[in-house]
Amino acid sequence: MDAAALRAEFDVLAERAYLNAGSCGPLPRAALNANAELLARAATEGRAKAYFEATLDLRERQRAAYAQRLGAEPADVALTTCTSEGIVRVLAGLDLQPGDEVLTAPDEHPGLLGPLATLRDRRGIEVRTAPFAELADAVGPRTRLVACSHVSWVTGAVRPDGLAHLGDDVPVLLDGAQGVGAVATDAAGLGCAFYAGAGQKWLCGPVGTGMLWIAPAWRDRLAPLGATYINLAEPALALEGRPHPEARRHDAPAISAEASAQALAAHDVLAAFGWDAVHERATGLAAMLAGRLAGRGLTVAPRGATTLVSWEHPEPAAARDRLAQAGIVIRDLPGTSYLRASVGAWNDEGDVERLLAAL
Repeated sequence: MDAAALRAEFDVLAERAYLNAGSCGPLPRAALNANAELLARAATEGRAKAYFEATLDLRERQRAAYAQRLGAEPADVALTTCTSEGIVRVLAGLDLQPGDEVLTAPDEHPGLLGPLATLRDRRGIEVRTAPFAELADAVGPRTRLVACSHVSWVTGAVRPDGLAHLGDDVPVLLDGAQGVGAVATDAAGLGCAFYAGAGQKWLCGPVGTGMLWIAPAWRDRLAPLGATYINLAEPALALEGRPHPEARRHDAPAISAEASAQALAAHDVLAAFGWDAVHERATGLAAMLAGRLAGRGLTVAPRGATTLVSWEHPEPAAARDRLAQAGIVIRDLPGTSYLRASVGAWNDEGDVERLLAAL
């Protein structure tokens, strides 16, 4: 598959410069077809044994696909409904006590900061912040967890290298919403204990899909949030049933067959282009956009070799709306002076030029 063929898989690109995968990726036609086929079968055949068996099969195929994107084994990957659910499962499953400290950055996504605030209020932990780039040096004697982004949702900067060397005494939870699918990701190589990611962003799947990678060393140290039917190795044992020994014990209980089918179809579209090519093309186009913006004298946020490009604007919300009317889809970042473009392998130079011409 060449770049033009990949682009042709996404109907939204026929009329729009869609640069918003950091919120939701564009849906490929194959995902819509997979959903329609499954729903049509369910409507004519009913949703009984065959439907349930198909659901389980799709879940395991989805798990295997996500594991590949994380450089991991399927046994270490739980299926969730979003990045934040994975974060919540980790925070709730750790034995954090009153006075224990969690270290994070002040500009993390609300999907991380919100659960941390809830945990602080319910359990009496302390949440301390330090600048994103200085987190590794800010770890103190009472720090029991570091929780931060793999790729910053605000600037596109990459997590500090020093976090990979903290060891098991201070586990690291990475918010991978802007990482997995966007850039090559090796969860174990990042030195984290937990990696929560999204299926609807850079993997172009439906809303309601996500993943949580748990390092093997932490498998038995993270308590399940609650074992439902899907989490039990032998559900028929009722009160005597025990959760699966692997990460499946942390699966979300109600991911639909339709969501899994769409997620797999979208994944396969990108896989047909080649994941190395996906990452190279997306980061290259983003770097080109960042360079062109800086060349115009605009203030581009410090970033890494990622797919996000943020730049300052005096009226970001108004600019976002004006661009949307022109068929150019980006977003503003509330609470900041930034506009943000999310550049994917499905985009092309024409999308970049269209944005630049409209600014």
